[in-house]
Amino acid sequence: MPSTTQTLVTGPFQGGTVAEQNDRFRATWGTDPAVSGRVVATRGVEALGPWALGRIVDAVMRFAAFTEDNDPFGLRDFGDFEVEVGGERVKLYWKIDLYDTAYKFGSDAPDDPARTRRLLTLLLPEEW
Repeated sequence: MPSTTQTLVTGPFQGGTVAEQNDRFRATWGTDPAVSGRVVATRGVEALGPWALGRIVDAVMRFAAFTEDNDPFGLRDFGDFEVEVGGERVKLYWKIDLYDTAYKFGSDAPDDPARTRRLLTLLLPEEW
């Protein structure tokens, strides 16, 4: 699978539509069939344990702190946040990449949910 360090899109598209779809996917944790995709976590995130994962999922679903720094193109495809784990604050990232329906290449129609699949990855900053 391609690296998650870049947004995988090609060709012209409607950024506002992609942002709305990314918000919908993230807020429903991929359960909305109108905006298909998968959610994965890196080994570092999984090592935080199931209790932490529940807090992480909640934080990502409710994320609304978009700024010019973390969302310069208005696609709502990245967020950084912190959760408390074992009495310590842990910084995490989430990233949405847009693939074709086979998850092999970047989507050539990112604003068309019938031709695009999202991959939301949870990761620690050191795993970027």
